[in-house]
Amino acid sequence: PWLASARKIAILITYPENRCAMATQLLVRLPDDLAKRFKRSVAPRQRSKFIERLLEEALPGPEGSDDDPLYQAALAVERDEQLGEEMAEWEEATLGDGLPAEPDSSPSH
Repeated sequence: PWLASARKIAILITYPENRCAMATQLLVRLPDDLAKRFKRSVAPRQRSKFIERLLEEALPGPEGSDDDPLYQAALAVERDEQLGEEMAEWEEATLGDGLPAEPDSSPSH
């Protein structure tokens, strides 16, 4: 899987001086090419804020409730071990699906 070639990027979000807002440090695995683009494009002291903005835009707001049908469906999928195993099989079987084959280095006849 792509995780074998992924780089680890530690995202450190620190507590403010007044400690009113809680923060958590996360460890995220990204494919090498994406990690390189991220590091090349976002200044080191701006990376946490950059990811924070992306997550704020992509995730439902804090007013979202746990009874959201989509959220409940996602939780059910996470809890379903048989479905998880089946999804892992499909991921393995289709990992390179749709991607061009590696060019053959042997000379053509």
